[in-house]
Amino acid sequence: MDNTNLNAQAKPKKKSRVWAVIRSILIFVLGLIIGSGSVLLIVLLIVGLTIGLNKQKYDELTAQSDFLNSDTLSKIDQLEKYIRAYYYEDVEEKDLENGLYYGIMNGVGDPYTVYYSPEEYKDMTASWNGNYEGIGAYLKMDTDVGYAQIESFIEGGSAKESGELKVGDYIVAVDGMEMYGKTLNEVVSYVRGEEGTFVTLTVEGTDGKRDVTLERRKIDTPTVEYSEKDNGIWYIKITEFDAITTSQFEEAINAARDADMKGLIIDLRGNPGGNLDVVVDICRELLPKGLIVYTEDKYGNRNEFSCDGKNEIDVPLAVLIDGGSASASEIMAGAIKDYGIGTLIGTTTYGKGIVQSILPLGDGSAIKITTSKYYTPNGNNIHKIGIEPDEEVTFDSEKYLEDETDNQLDYALDFVKKQIK
Repeated sequence: MDNTNLNAQAKPKKKSRVWAVIRSILIFVLGLIIGSGSVLLIVLLIVGLTIGLNKQKYDELTAQSDFLNSDTLSKIDQLEKYIRAYYYEDVEEKDLENGLYYGIMNGVGDPYTVYYSPEEYKDMTASWNGNYEGIGAYLKMDTDVGYAQIESFIEGGSAKESGELKVGDYIVAVDGMEMYGKTLNEVVSYVRGEEGTFVTLTVEGTDGKRDVTLERRKIDTPTVEYSEKDNGIWYIKITEFDAITTSQFEEAINAARDADMKGLIIDLRGNPGGNLDVVVDICRELLPKGLIVYTEDKYGNRNEFSCDGKNEIDVPLAVLIDGGSASASEIMAGAIKDYGIGTLIGTTTYGKGIVQSILPLGDGSAIKITTSKYYTPNGNNIHKIGIEPDEEVTFDSEKYLEDETDNQLDYALDFVKKQIK
């Protein structure tokens, strides 16, 4: 796009465009009010947790709201005029409108409270169902470095087929956009896109810094992989808790039980979380009778999720965790630790003990807003703390890159072997 010259005589567009923006804000707020009573809430942890919202308090507070007063609308009008008059390029009205919505949610100061455009919400909904359009790579966040890192690949994805990416590569930029300090969800949203389109990743790893261009494809995501190790020990890795994960886990645990497993290793490393109903259902395949997790909002309302204990695990269990194990993964790890039915091996988990609710707005967009805290069965809130392992074992990335030796998994195998009677 050609640069426009700064012109003191430049005039903003017609005022109707200003009021179109203002009308959009009003529609946004009305959408919240109308939507709260007419749409089914999809409530998730990280990708989400199902809870109930306090509608009476919502109605009371929104009735008192004076956010969109005359001063606010006048200031928005003035800002829009300056942008139209002096910004060096033309700006799409849609971008300005979305910017307002993003800004309102950013004003909360919570990285998990955000606005999703219709396109972003569509992509996220697809991921909940276990399929998406992308390159076919699992990512995890290295909080020490500040970049997302490639953890593994999905069969059928261009990331693996290209042979140009390696496990451990850091994603430095996406289509030229710097990724330092972005959240994992943000990086994923930039990498994903419509089937048949291309994305260029700037990655840095043992082969140095390089650009890799890949085609996005429609991919059905396997969220569970399993196999039998030696001495009757079974290994189940859960990459995230999506809608399809429950059936995939049931297939895995049933195969292990049918084979008369002697021990079990569940791998939650790099698992960012997922749907509460899914992780609760999976915990019901392992835990004794009792509480799995409970949530509390700022009004003290408590919502409990329990297990009947009919499928309690009766063999030695080890659970692999690390700094990428977050949210729903921590619910599972925390419950297993509190009940003492398994041993956590690895490093301290991420530490996300808060709950987000997803509210669709009626025009294809949605907001995600933090609504409550969650607690392990023993009443522990692990937000910004994480869950410490019972056996601390740091991952040896150099050894893995050298010959794919997974020292944490090897440790867990030896540990479970010693527990088998």
